[in-house]
Amino acid sequence: MTETVKQLPQKIKERTATAAVIGLGYVGLPLAVEIAKAGFDTIGFDVSKDKVATINGGKNYIQDVDDKLLGTLVQSKKLRASSDFSELKTRDFISICVPTPLGKGKDPDMSYIVQVANELKKYLRPGQVIILESTTYPGTTDEVVLPSLEETGLKAGVDFHLAFSPERIDPGNKNFGLKNTPKIIGGITRQCSEIVQSYYHTFVDKVIVVSSSRAAEMVKILENTFRAINIGLMCNQLGIDTWEVIEAAASKPFGFMPFYPGPGLGGHCIPIDPHYLVWKMKLMNYNARFIQLADEINSSMPHLVTEKIAQALNDRKKPVKESKILILGVAYKNDIDDYRESPALDVIKLLQERGADVSYHDPHVPSVRVDGKNYTGVPLNDVSRYDCIALLTNHSAFDIKKIVSECQILVDTRNATKGLQGFANKIVKL
Repeated sequence: MTETVKQLPQKIKERTATAAVIGLGYVGLPLAVEIAKAGFDTIGFDVSKDKVATINGGKNYIQDVDDKLLGTLVQSKKLRASSDFSELKTRDFISICVPTPLGKGKDPDMSYIVQVANELKKYLRPGQVIILESTTYPGTTDEVVLPSLEETGLKAGVDFHLAFSPERIDPGNKNFGLKNTPKIIGGITRQCSEIVQSYYHTFVDKVIVVSSSRAAEMVKILENTFRAINIGLMCNQLGIDTWEVIEAAASKPFGFMPFYPGPGLGGHCIPIDPHYLVWKMKLMNYNARFIQLADEINSSMPHLVTEKIAQALNDRKKPVKESKILILGVAYKNDIDDYRESPALDVIKLLQERGADVSYHDPHVPSVRVDGKNYTGVPLNDVSRYDCIALLTNHSAFDIKKIVSECQILVDTRNATKGLQGFANKIVKL
């Protein structure tokens, strides 16, 4: 083990270690803020000049980050942003939080991770610690990142450390944030795990070490595959009220966890992560049919919502074409501004293809782009002028009873109208 590696525990203790976070989105910026808050000199790296300028101006663009805290950290020079990746050579701990989207065939797109690994190769030096946080398939850390970094001649576990730690950010969660959500760590070697554990303990309450980077990668896939499959279990075709069944089953104090249906899966985790495992298993000549079936059901939900809207209009002798339809909520879940992979965008596209006059309202999302068309949110007033309203996200700002009393039809995908029996002739439930 090199001398610079041996110095890391003391540098962590004294807060003289330097930190970097590559990728300043929903995962990277909250992580950079927590690291800087713990006392480490932190640089956030991003290719977006706008993000870099915003942070260096002490301004925030992520809902889960405290505006005042970010401004204070920037002002005290504990946190800054940069697009100059040559500054990586000055950093001791480097966390990678870049996107890992799916390609058109739902295969993992590793291009961002590969690009970062190629940048790191240019500046890798003895004593550095590299931590991959981007969600990916089991084997990415030691099959993609490790060989690339070792092309420098430096060896993991000896000259530098390498580990995987899955992000567990839940946008908009008021009870659990980065600090009080247990952190999983899997290093390439035992020493890699130990040094990353020591580092993360300075800004995360609980750190759990697993046996390998592959095990850590699989943890995140398991978490979201479990949720995706359970969300895919529906009773609609049986003519049973799904919400009633779930609420009754949730009364069991053990062995059951409730998952609630909606217009489809959204966010950067549940709709995407299971496909990393499907792809990896295909390489091993194994067909993960259960995951694929759940995806098939979940992916069909925007079509089901569109059909519900069409049927509700048809029952009132109105065609979808030229009907005025208001989408209520385009964020993928309540009270956040994140609309990545939101099923609302698919519903808008499907209705647009049928010739509907589609508008949307979302207090957290001022504008969106759907299938090449820009949409600007409309005010939530005079809802009676719409032929149908589809409630896709139930933000707390919505006065559901008032909306129902004024609208012509409400397609409720979130069970927000529970208890409003007096308006049954206006409400269509998912």
